[in-house]
Amino acid sequence: MTTVVVICKETLPGKVKTRLHPPLTLEQAAEVAAAAIQDTLAVVRQLPASRRVLLFDGNRTPPGSEDFDVIHQIGGGLDARLGALFDEVDGRTVLVGMDTPQLTVADLAPAFDDPSDDVDAWFGPANDGGFWALGLERPTGDLLRGVPMSRDDTGAHQLRRLAEAGLRVRALPELVDVDTIDDARLAAAAGPDTLFAQALRRLDPTTAGDPDASRPTTEETLS
Repeated sequence: MTTVVVICKETLPGKVKTRLHPPLTLEQAAEVAAAAIQDTLAVVRQLPASRRVLLFDGNRTPPGSEDFDVIHQIGGGLDARLGALFDEVDGRTVLVGMDTPQLTVADLAPAFDDPSDDVDAWFGPANDGGFWALGLERPTGDLLRGVPMSRDDTGAHQLRRLAEAGLRVRALPELVDVDTIDDARLAAAAGPDTLFAQALRRLDPTTAGDPDASRPTTEETLS
């Protein structure tokens, strides 16, 4: 049994992707955030998961998540919210963010391989020093609580926590995590056919004028 979890929040203007403003308006930033969630849900629905969960903050769940179980985020910091999730689920669980709309099924495929005797966790590093995915063969919230989140060394701290627990970690590809407009343009170039890229090209003149900008390289590395 493998559970896949998408963490996201309701896409209200001024509450999501505010670092895209400017050049986008807060309403436009919320629009591309909604598109990113749609792209992420579409990929997750293609994965051979036994259970699909939305770890949600808000009131109105996004379209396309009707067949997902909904777990509402608790209060507190992100480490506490993720810790609560991993305490609630059973069996192999893979957590995915919604900030990498260029995500593909192939990026997550290693975490859905048949059970392995030499892998306990799967870690997807983000270009900003964080992580876009975390999978645990035997989930427990203690592996996340206390890890400093939303920093450029978050990924390093999380990897250290896994190593200190004696877990054997397999790296997933590094992906661009969308925080700034430059990140958004890179993610759109990496996934030009995504709803996110289509929305960004429509709303951002630079993206619209250069849809084939250089794509970031992904590496299977834990550095």
